[in-house]
Formats: sequence, structure tokens, C-alpha cells
Amino acid sequence: MALLTASDLSLGYDGKVIAEKLNFSVSSGDYLCIIGANGSGKTTLMKTILHLKEPLKGQIQMGEGLCKNEIEYLPQQSLVQKDFPASVREIVLSGCQGRCGLRPFYTGKEKELALENMQRMGVESLANRCFRELSGGQQQRVLLARALCATKKMLFLDEPVAGLDPDATEKMYDLIARLNREGITILMISHDRDTALQYASHVLQLGENPFFGTKAVYLQGQRREAK
Repeated sequence: MALLTASDLSLGYDGKVIAEKLNFSVSSGDYLCIIGANGSGKTTLMKTILHLKEPLKGQIQMGEGLCKNEIEYLPQQSLVQKDFPASVREIVLSGCQGRCGLRPFYTGKEKELALENMQRMGVESLANRCFRELSGGQQQRVLLARALCATKKMLFLDEPVAGLDPDATEKMYDLIARLNREGITILMISHDRDTALQYASHVLQLGENPFFGTKAVYLQGQRREAK
């Protein structure tokens, strides 16, 4: 069974349907790129998958032992988030909060996990730096390290390279691809379709020409339309 399956899904708000009859699935190890024009329902789909919004119709089922709190979400950064006055270590450690329950402290094991993920993302040397002093690319790597403290199964990324320069963008895509190769399932919303598709295994396109399938099949269809 897939990690996540959407069946006959209709999305919208205030009674207005913005996407309907969506059927797709995400299996362990997939890298799903979600694309579509503004207003096509990408954000609403994201909220539905994260159980922040109910679908108008249909359902999303989780399988293979996936729980909703094991889908870690990395949103687009707001100005408030970019100016957050905490150290890199504190931010990465906060990804372990879901493990703490009512316990008001982090265990040695959780601190080791935070260090391990800072090393994975190449930000261990920044551990004592204030988050708001970092570059955009460094901040995104810190937030990825935080997300990895929260889940080992699935990351949902919303425009993770927005606002980054070309060099930082390339490094971020490479990091995400590496995490996928290490077994983490990736769902990514992207306006940078061509670059994102270089890494994706599957494509979900919302809007006038909806599509779900492998990247290979999607690109074949694009080539036929271009002739």
C-alpha cells in the first residue's frame, strides 16, 4: 500500500471548487513535484494533505504506518521567520519537540540527533550563530535539519528555493535529492518546473490539464504537445 493515496479528491473553499477528481498516490521513496498555475489549488492541496483543511469530496488515506505527524512541512519563509532571534542549534533542536511530550527538556539522544542533522546539512559550524544573521540558503539548510529531527519518512516542501540565488538554489536541490536517495519521500510544490523536474520521479499537475504519473510519461506528453 502507498504511503499516501488521494481518491476522487475535490478541493476548494467557501463552497467554491478549485480542483476536482484528483487521484494520485505517493509511495515510499518517491519524489513528487506538484506544479500548476497560481490558483490551481496547490496550497489548498497542501493544507488538505496536512489535515489543516477538509476536502470538499473524496479522501486522503495514509498507509504503511504513516501518521499525519510524520509529514514534516517546510513552508515558504516569511519575513518574521527569517528574522527569528534564536540560535541555529535551538531551531534544529525544536524539531524534536514532538518527541518530548510534556517533558520540558531535550535528552542526550535528541541533542545527538540535532547534531547529526546539522552535520548532514552542513550547518554544524553555524550552531551558535543567530538564525537571522544567516544567508537565505543557510537558513533553508537549517530548517531542513530541523525537519529531519521531526521525521524520517516524508518531507513536504513549499517553494524551498524561493528567493535564493542560483548557487544556493542548486545546492538546495542537490541536498533535497540526496535526502530522497537516502530514503525520505519528498513532496514539493514548485513554480520552477523545469529545474524541479530534473530531480522528480513523479509529477502532479493541477489546473486546466491535470496529470499524475511518472516524470518520463509527463515529459513524453510535453514533447508530443510541442510538435
